[in-house]
Order: sequence, then C-alpha cells, then structure tokens
Amino acid sequence: MKYTQEELEIVNAIENNEAKEVPFDNKALQAMAEESLEYLNEKKQISLNLKKIDLDFIKAKAKEIGIPYQSIIQALVHNYRENKIELKL
Repeated sequence: MKYTQEELEIVNAIENNEAKEVPFDNKALQAMAEESLEYLNEKKQISLNLKKIDLDFIKAKAKEIGIPYQSIIQALVHNYRENKIELKL
C-alpha cells in the first residue's frame, strides 16, 4: 500500500511513540459533516428516455398518490441503490 508523505509521518510518529495529542476542532468537524451532507443531498438533473407507456403509468400513479412523478422515479432508483428492491431483466 502506498502512503502519502503525511500518512508516513503519522505512522512513523506512532511507531516511535512520538505521536502528539492535538486539540479537538469541533468547528472543523462540523463543517466537514455539513459538506458531506450537502453532497449526499445534492441532486443532479439528467435526461432519461422512457417508453411512453411506462411514463404514462408513472404519471398516473403519481397523480393518484398526489406527488410529482419525478419523486416516484427518484424513489425507485434510491430503493434499488439501498437494495430494497430487486431488478429483474
């Protein structure tokens, strides 16, 4: 495994009992967490070709439920990514 210079310095410090405690920076950690959440919740617009009959079905279901049809498509993709639904081809 290749280490960066910074990682090598950390490993060497630990191995030589020279590691130093550093103050906990809660603000920096919070900023990183916020950036991560921002990334995870970021949406990307795409173009998608669907069969008209499939899109009409999704739109009808969305209207029945009272939500935008894009929400159904997003939920399908998300649930597939989370292994909550299985794709059969």
